Amino acid sequence: MKAYDTDISGAIIVKPDVFGDNRGWFMESYSKRKLAEIGIDVDFVQDNRSFSAEKGTLRGLHCQVNPTAQSKLLTCVRGEIMDVAVDIREGSPTYMKWTSVILSEENKKSFFIPKGCLHGFVTLTDNVEVMYKVDEFYCPEDDRSIRFDDPEIGVDWGIDTPILSKKDMSAPLLKDSDVKFTF
Repeated sequence: MKAYDTDISGAIIVKPDVFGDNRGWFMESYSKRKLAEIGIDVDFVQDNRSFSAEKGTLRGLHCQVNPTAQSKLLTCVRGEIMDVAVDIREGSPTYMKWTSVILSEENKKSFFIPKGCLHGFVTLTDNVEVMYKVDEFYCPEDDRSIRFDDPEIGVDWGIDTPILSKKDMSAPLLKDSDVKFTF
């Protein structure tokens, strides 16, 4: 397992060791010990899955606020996505920066996003399935969304007319929300 830093402090791309032969391949998709060795020492408590039928589906930008803010470890197990993290931790050296990574069933990479970052992704293919681990249980009262096209954040999604949920279409701008984190 290898770790690659990103433009966001604490956000890490994880590349597993994949072993293949004439039968196919094998990999460890999760190892608490190996993740800790590369700097991700988190106790995950819940696994989530999402399915998006159409290319151009955008989910985000999402987070949970304190006290149930979540770190996430995401993997795209079918199809391909552009996964995005936005650092909104005041005092962070990467405050208000965003970064993206392509996750796909082919590259088998994972993306670790620390607490205090917004998260979202856009599907680059039809029939996309994403699995992710979180270190806090889902709490509807603490669930928040921020506009995917917030000009203060400026994520380049590479798409003009994404497919959005009603929740994401009506999300507030960051400056008009109660979402606040410190580094």
